[in-house]
Amino acid sequence: MGQGNETVVTEFILEGFSGLNQRLQLFLSLVFLLIYLTTVMGNATIIFLVCVDNRLQIPMYFFIGNLAFLEICFTSCTSIKLLVILSSGRRTISVSACFVQSYFYFALGCMELILLVVMSFDRYLAICQPLRYAAIMTQQLCILLVVAAWVACFAFMSYHLVLLSKLTFCGSNKIQHFFCDNSPLFQLSCSDTNLLWRIDSVLILFILLASLCLTLSSYVCILFCILRMPSRRKKAFATCSSHLTSLAIAFGSCLDLYSHPSERVSLETNKLVALLNTVLYPFLNPFIYSLRNKLVVLVLKDAIAHATAQLFPQSRCISGQ
Repeated sequence: MGQGNETVVTEFILEGFSGLNQRLQLFLSLVFLLIYLTTVMGNATIIFLVCVDNRLQIPMYFFIGNLAFLEICFTSCTSIKLLVILSSGRRTISVSACFVQSYFYFALGCMELILLVVMSFDRYLAICQPLRYAAIMTQQLCILLVVAAWVACFAFMSYHLVLLSKLTFCGSNKIQHFFCDNSPLFQLSCSDTNLLWRIDSVLILFILLASLCLTLSSYVCILFCILRMPSRRKKAFATCSSHLTSLAIAFGSCLDLYSHPSERVSLETNKLVALLNTVLYPFLNPFIYSLRNKLVVLVLKDAIAHATAQLFPQSRCISGQ
């Protein structure tokens, strides 16, 4: 509660990229809208194909389908507000809505890191333990892993809401970011945030580093297996390299965002790095994990051919004559 002449903050102003002129902001809003729509459509297509085609109903594509759904949720959590800020200039957000956005951002981010660990382990078993793969990665285990990850991440990240509820805001209400990240919120607070920041940083870094180590361990084992392969080595290396590029963007951006003390955080730099995490990475994932896969492309072509035949049955009859 504010004291004296201090006013209790009831809403924040997300500054976003307010330093840019209006035309450039409008142009960026169109670019980000195109990227967002492509991200949603690409991931939704993957979810649809995994659900309807029996050829894709195996553990690897089950996890990829979950990753696609997660990417839609994760990018929507921040991108929609970013588009509103850039296109209309409506920058206000209530304190409660800000806290909810921050909670979902970190919970979904945590879920993504855990899912990447599971996917890397799945690839390790498929490549290095092919004879035991079917016996280990059963449908029941796959569902259990995904459900446990969702529940654990959202339950664990409830601590973030508890930490935010301890903060008081009684000065400036301008957040130098396009979403409610923890760095600008801690810097805006008129509470003593040193202990809270340390707790938050330790827990976030623990999740980041633990998931990074587990994921890299799986890929190191995969690389050793590939080196012992007599054939198809080039294809396996190409697949791993694209996956590792995706992981470098995800983990690299997160480590850059959340491995510095609050007083050393550059919010201007954070905004640019956060775009990699919230816009570029979800946009690239459908292409890296699915649309470069020959089976997924084949299933997509079959689905388009089937849909075309259903919509234009006469053209099919004519071509058959």
